[in-house]
Amino acid sequence: MLQSLPDADAKLLLRAGKTNHYARHDVLVQEGDVADSFHIVLDGHAAVQVTTPAGENAIVNILGPDSHFGEVSLLGRSEPQRTASIVALEAVRTLSIPATVFRDLRDRNPRLEQLVTTILARRVDELSAQLVEAMYDSLERRVVRRLSALAVTYRSSGPEVTIPLTQEELSQLVGGARPSVNQVLRRLVDEGLLEVRRGRIIVHDVARLDLFAT
Repeated sequence: MLQSLPDADAKLLLRAGKTNHYARHDVLVQEGDVADSFHIVLDGHAAVQVTTPAGENAIVNILGPDSHFGEVSLLGRSEPQRTASIVALEAVRTLSIPATVFRDLRDRNPRLEQLVTTILARRVDELSAQLVEAMYDSLERRVVRRLSALAVTYRSSGPEVTIPLTQEELSQLVGGARPSVNQVLRRLVDEGLLEVRRGRIIVHDVARLDLFAT
């Protein structure tokens, strides 16, 4: 993300940042807490969780290396609240930049204002795409598209990609009932695209899966 900035500006933010280490299941930030820092994921994967009207936790996104969260802290509002919890799915390392430091640097450097605008615009685009997908795409298409995106997030050097998520977690991500999602997965297994094991989904043919997702 910082590649869009001149080297001097990027170095200013990096010097102000703090490296954080989290173990699996650790809560990086908690929904409802004061948003006082912006995070860039350096290593590992984390789940974005929100509280449903029924009071349950639901995963709405998976963050991987080079992803970011906490952009609400960069807004001009005083003491904004976290809109979601971030939970480590494995060992995670982040770079956190205090919101106060970011704002001070932004006041002195107009380029950082453009970066904030870019970050927020990107997030709005992502949320808009998810809303359109949830409203108009079939469940099968949502499952395939999400698996295709996760294959990129969990990409490896080999021909196969292992996505370490349960069917319940995948169901939350696509907004579908687990039995219905299971039926879609069975059809994809029959097509030879993937394999479902306990706690993980193995994508055998990423290229074909991408074609199914288009």
